[in-house]
Amino acid sequence: MSTYKLLLLPGDGIGPEVMAEVEKVVGWLGKTGLASFETEHGHVGGSAIDAHGKPLSDETLARADAADAILLGAVGGPKWNGIAYDLRPEAGLLRLRKDLGLFANLRPAICYPALADASALKRELVEGLDIMIVRELTGGVYFGEPKEITALPDGSKRAVDTQVYTTGEIERIAHVAFDLARKRSGRVASAEKNNVMKTGVLWKEVVTKVHAEHYADVELEHVLADNCAMQLVRRPKQFDVLVTDNLFGDVLSDVAAMLTGSLGMLPSASLGAVDARGTRKALYEPVHGSAPDIAGKGFANPIAMIGSLAMCLRYSFGLGEAADLVEGAITKALASGARTRDIAAEGQETISTAQMGDAILRELETARGV
Repeated sequence: MSTYKLLLLPGDGIGPEVMAEVEKVVGWLGKTGLASFETEHGHVGGSAIDAHGKPLSDETLARADAADAILLGAVGGPKWNGIAYDLRPEAGLLRLRKDLGLFANLRPAICYPALADASALKRELVEGLDIMIVRELTGGVYFGEPKEITALPDGSKRAVDTQVYTTGEIERIAHVAFDLARKRSGRVASAEKNNVMKTGVLWKEVVTKVHAEHYADVELEHVLADNCAMQLVRRPKQFDVLVTDNLFGDVLSDVAAMLTGSLGMLPSASLGAVDARGTRKALYEPVHGSAPDIAGKGFANPIAMIGSLAMCLRYSFGLGEAADLVEGAITKALASGARTRDIAAEGQETISTAQMGDAILRELETARGV
């Protein structure tokens, strides 16, 4: 059996709490012989600022580059609000994405049957929901130059963020989306703003060309990003694979998150290009952020973090059976009534972060007949 190198970056806020529950599952997988892992720990974000004076050290970046996959908890918090923009905790995560070439962000939005009533929408709109949002992650307005605030002669200021995309950047994310669609329902919706943005014009043109030349068997729909946001709330199950740019992907994936009942439910994968060995750099993290208001209180929902491990098993290591077991254990734990505060109905009993991790572990053990 291969031994996989995992770099664990708990980060800030609730990151260390939810990462602790993932470590329980990693340990269980190792004990049962389903997988073998060599794990290392490192700092990113605010914890790296405290430890090294910057949000990501060169040593941690080198370890990330050498790892088979990275699991990250969360970055940021009010403790570091006053520091320079380039040294903010989020800069560490952005550097990981950029330097490792993690251009494809996969964000599934799945509504578990037991949580259909926890959604902000009616049950019939979200029951059975299963959307995969494919977000371009290393281009666009978050990385475009110039990015600056300048003083004007009249004493006011001018801020500039630049939205930039090239043909190659759009082509490679389109291929990821179409390839995923072939393994799902064979449908892709591409979201941009070609009516008011030149990058939107190029995005639509390139996605259309990639579709015509390589994926005529897949159904393609173009949708304006603002209309897409409305449709996600109006009739979300019309979408299957949704591909979009960095900025719109950031917004639309958070809209989709609330369809599932809580940000605490959503995992994500950030993938690089396939190399000559057939492997790719990859980072897996929950969508929910550091949630500093509940950090250290045992309220955090670890499901998104554990779900991120399941994505890691599936996409980085090809361990489909193990991924199915983990995802199945989450479903069964929820079906049994296990609820953290963010997904509990009014008056429903809640459990802690560690207790939810234990509930999922019990379902894993039951599934394996332990």
